[in-house]
Amino acid sequence: MFQSLSDKLANAFKKFKNKGKLTESDVREGMREVKLALLEADVNFKVVKDFTKTVTERAVGAEVLESLLPAQQIIKIVNEELIRLMGSENTKLEIASNPPTVIMMVGLQGAGKTTHAGKLAAYYKKKGKNPLLVACDVYRPAAIEQLKVVGEKIGVPVFSMGTGISPVEIAKAGVAHAKKNGNDMVFIDTAGRLHIDEVLMEELQNIKAATAPTEILLVADAMLGQDAVNVAESFNSLLDITGVILTKMDGDTRGGAALSIKHITGKPIKFIGTGEKLDMIEPFHPDRLASRILGMGDVLTLIEKAEQAFDEKKAAELEEKFRKSTFTLDDYLEQMARFKNMGSLESMLGMIPGVNMSALKDAKIDEKALSHMEAIILSMTKEERTTPEILNASRKKRIAQGSGTSVEEINKIVKQFDGMKKMMKQLTGNPKAAGRMFGKKMKMPF
Repeated sequence: MFQSLSDKLANAFKKFKNKGKLTESDVREGMREVKLALLEADVNFKVVKDFTKTVTERAVGAEVLESLLPAQQIIKIVNEELIRLMGSENTKLEIASNPPTVIMMVGLQGAGKTTHAGKLAAYYKKKGKNPLLVACDVYRPAAIEQLKVVGEKIGVPVFSMGTGISPVEIAKAGVAHAKKNGNDMVFIDTAGRLHIDEVLMEELQNIKAATAPTEILLVADAMLGQDAVNVAESFNSLLDITGVILTKMDGDTRGGAALSIKHITGKPIKFIGTGEKLDMIEPFHPDRLASRILGMGDVLTLIEKAEQAFDEKKAAELEEKFRKSTFTLDDYLEQMARFKNMGSLESMLGMIPGVNMSALKDAKIDEKALSHMEAIILSMTKEERTTPEILNASRKKRIAQGSGTSVEEINKIVKQFDGMKKMMKQLTGNPKAAGRMFGKKMKMPF
């Protein structure tokens, strides 16, 4: 995410290094580099012009010239202006005081409305809500079936009336069904088109009038860059959207949409989709994204992901197992699964301050390693998982055949397991270290 933009901005900031003071010409030269980096990232031209003008005005003069570290001061100003550009703070979904909260999902075909209706429903279900998905896309082949599959995966009911009914009537009936059955959130999956047309917009306006939605969320593809901003402008002018979900933010996106939409439409980005899985959605935090863009990491999001995978009771049980040396390969596999649920290794590395992702671009991060580990451990008997010391050559050969792996991989996992046991035994023998590892300050799932 934004790696190309991050690299170009880092090069621009190099021009400010090793300067005792910055002249106006220094600032303007550096800002030209920043301007080019933003334009290449497909940021709206007006946005780039306003942004670089503001940064230059703030940077030229006493604010920077009196600084002992002017280069750091400029990065600070750019960071603050990036945050302001994207909306300053996270904007949560409005929850209706009189349930249900009705969320109308709109956007072009292929942007990911159906999937992200499911993602949002799953997100709020975890927060104690009782959501309902309403299938109003009666035009796209298998759209209703797709929503039903999504609903089944996340354990959320889907209201549908088939393809022969008006979407407006389905939406009205869906909201009525939610009121009758105690669903306090309704996500209306509307039809998309390959391009904006009058028929589509009129249908959406009629659904809006019939259901009085609490939120109208535009689902926009971040990969479209400036085109996504144009789509947002069109939908906003006709529907007065309340916010945006940017999808495919895990792809090779140049960042233009994320940096332009709020400034152009005045409407906030509320969520971002970060992958295909139904739990890969995050609230949009402008400050955290600005930090990622400037290569300063995103520790808060990393901690939140860890806390989602963390179970305090499980951590206490785990500590006890280490103390009594009863930690098994089953426990080891469970901890690795928690780690896996936090997301891809690349995405987590990108949140760590100081990690140069461009330097790691050729490094092979083997996401299959955890799958191989799972296959190996599950191919063992209960006794072997509890007491891996009994694994002799014949047992390892049998496990390798059963898991489709090699004896070398089995040896590697056993060695890692032994190393972890030794390390954790040392930690649990040190009260301060154990407190950091298992206490509330260190809520990591591994």
